[in-house]
Amino acid sequence: MLIGELSRRTGVSSRLLRYYEAQGLLDAERGPNGYRDYTADSVAAVRKVRALLAAGLSTEVIRSVLPCVRGEGVREGVRFAWCEEIRSVLDGELAAMDARIEGLRHNRDTLACYLHQA
Repeated sequence: MLIGELSRRTGVSSRLLRYYEAQGLLDAERGPNGYRDYTADSVAAVRKVRALLAAGLSTEVIRSVLPCVRGEGVREGVRFAWCEEIRSVLDGELAAMDARIEGLRHNRDTLACYLHQA
């Protein structure tokens, strides 16, 4: 299928689909005319990428865990085949998110303290 059809089936813009391809998250063959040609599996691949992006993962991390993702959809629909290193990658991402949340809490508390002094 051409990029426009994949865009219609997934609700993801053609521009974003080209970005996913550039990031190594989506594969496309090239026809003799140079047009991208996607397989039916590309629809599921895009849904997996979207679900992992919604979980806050970067495209770099998604590229490393995508081969282990089974199913599609958001949250409940994404399941992992626990490849050798996937748990440590996701544990690291979760720890980094927790650290960012803690930093934001600290910033919020500091700002609230300033406002209470005013």
